[in-house]
Amino acid sequence: MDRIDRKIIFELQRDATVSIAQLADRVGLSQTPCWKRIQKLEQAGVIRGRVALVDPDRIGLGLTVFVEVEASDHSPSWREAFTKAVAAMPEVMEVYRMAGDVDYLLKVAAADMPAFDTFYKRLTEALELKNVTSQFAMERIKFSTAYPVNTVDP
Repeated sequence: MDRIDRKIIFELQRDATVSIAQLADRVGLSQTPCWKRIQKLEQAGVIRGRVALVDPDRIGLGLTVFVEVEASDHSPSWREAFTKAVAAMPEVMEVYRMAGDVDYLLKVAAADMPAFDTFYKRLTEALELKNVTSQFAMERIKFSTAYPVNTVDP
């Protein structure tokens, strides 16, 4: 990946609705080579998709909860069952397998405390867990989906 590819990624992370003409101008290419580079980045899996970023408060999902899960079992079958269970729960926005005191960290979006409680019950009934701890976000201070991309060659 060269500097031009990184510039394309940088710009598309800022605004994926930018026209090819505008993007090409910003990265110093004509439209056709710019479009071909985007296609190659998509085919290579570097660009995985283009989405709209939604304000959770405006769609009634203003409660963000970070759920720490300690597994009761570390077998491949338990991990597979856990993966399937959380994948089927639309409230789960992100899941990470962790190193340290907890085994998994989930980012959960809920409308309110009763909605989260319903989710919690589904999660704890889905499979055996050693421990579940929830941390409730009071304020989102920074949010970004854009990775820091170096657009300057060393």
